[in-house]
Amino acid sequence: MGANDFITLFFLVAAVLIFLQLRSVLGRRTGHEKPPVDPFSARDTVKPAADDGKVVTLPRRDQVDEEQRWADVDAFAKPGTELNTQIRELVQVDPSFNPKEFVKGAGMAYEMIVMAFADGDRKSLKDLLSKEVFDGFDAAISEREARGEVVKSSFVGIDKADIVKAVVNDSEAQITIRIVSHLISATYDKAGTVVDGEADAVAEVTDIWTFARDTRSRDPNWKLIATESEQ
Repeated sequence: MGANDFITLFFLVAAVLIFLQLRSVLGRRTGHEKPPVDPFSARDTVKPAADDGKVVTLPRRDQVDEEQRWADVDAFAKPGTELNTQIRELVQVDPSFNPKEFVKGAGMAYEMIVMAFADGDRKSLKDLLSKEVFDGFDAAISEREARGEVVKSSFVGIDKADIVKAVVNDSEAQITIRIVSHLISATYDKAGTVVDGEADAVAEVTDIWTFARDTRSRDPNWKLIATESEQ
């Protein structure tokens, strides 16, 4: 075997060893990877039971007894109020609905949507918006891109989020939520000049958004179907 053949063989063996090492470190797709997070599903925060018995599996919402469901509603909205009645009607057709968990998920979805819109991330928006709302957001992003404008935003946080209305139309549940948030946002033109917002100021924003889902569907996802800003 010549010197060149020996060197070639050496690098070939080294490449195989490096590949095997990377494979062991990075792992392989097995078909059991964790699915994308659904911000409205409390089940995503529950860890599966481990074989060693050190992890306790929390009950799924649809396994909670009826008495607890109504207790959760009354704890969220004062009994006798219109909102309490509305949420009870929703729970009647969708026993998996938990108002407290919904508000938590809506807050996560709100941040995702606001930031995706600022970044022009149409793919993320499409998964969270109804077709009508997506078309509106898409048009606004396209107009911004045509002008050569760029939005730079930082989400500070949500101060308050409250359900203000819950209705069921046939099998479609609709939840309207009022969200008060703080963020830093500025729009820059092609020259890098701020044309809207402020780059170093925290602004308070109050939005009223409506989410909906088909209660007959196995899909637990809610989608944003309407937006408005509180005057």
